[in-house]
Amino acid sequence: MTSSSQTSTQPVLTLEHIAVHFGGLVAISDLNFVVHEGEVVSLIGPNGAGKTTAFNVVTGFMRPTKGEVRYKGTLLNNLKPHQVAELGLVRTFQRTSVFQNVSVFDNVMIGLHRRGRSHLWDTLLALPRERQSERELRDKAREILGTVGIERRANELAGALPYGDQRLLGVAMALAAEPSMLLLDEPVSGMNPTETMRFMELLTRVRSLGVTILLVEHDMPMVMGVSDRIVVLNYGRIIAEGPPAAIQGNPEVIKAYLGQGAKRRAGH
Repeated sequence: MTSSSQTSTQPVLTLEHIAVHFGGLVAISDLNFVVHEGEVVSLIGPNGAGKTTAFNVVTGFMRPTKGEVRYKGTLLNNLKPHQVAELGLVRTFQRTSVFQNVSVFDNVMIGLHRRGRSHLWDTLLALPRERQSERELRDKAREILGTVGIERRANELAGALPYGDQRLLGVAMALAAEPSMLLLDEPVSGMNPTETMRFMELLTRVRSLGVTILLVEHDMPMVMGVSDRIVVLNYGRIIAEGPPAAIQGNPEVIKAYLGQGAKRRAGH
């Protein structure tokens, strides 16, 4: 999965001295890291470490108390989520967010229609350029479904898909926005091992399209298998950062996870 030939030394996403406070609670204390173009970077840590908060800050769902987030030099701090998405940063969520009562194909078409070049009168009058635009979008929808591996389910209701395929459809809808960077929030949560393996293969295909990937995930075999670098959070601060081999044996990382496991066991 990982390949230095696919990455660039150019940082595309930069977080500098990010802090997030909720009243007296410090969710993130002083977060600094970069993601380079073409990389797959995983943000990991125990529950409550600040991972999803960091995602929310990057994607405009939350304002940092202090610090700056930049994407390709553009300051993101005061942008709304749709403005962040228009810059090319597109995210998926922990819970599936597909349109349950329409077909798989139409879910992707909904995502693509924002890219249509035609105008309202073209649509109402069924002008030739509108018909051409619609054909192009339908071809693109089929291509995206092929990329994520669920083209055979194109005509099924999205709500009737198995859970793993619904997560794949969520990625298809994100790809319809033509992201330059994809942010995946616990993408394999609830998946069985076969579904997880399919998702790892999908990340390889998405990366080959030139998309940079930042993900939050608890599935350690998956994280170790897909990441160029791993950033480890605990109590709102980075405790380790580096390639999978370095993170795997890091004593502070092991302590953070074992500590959380011990607390869970004590709570039973």
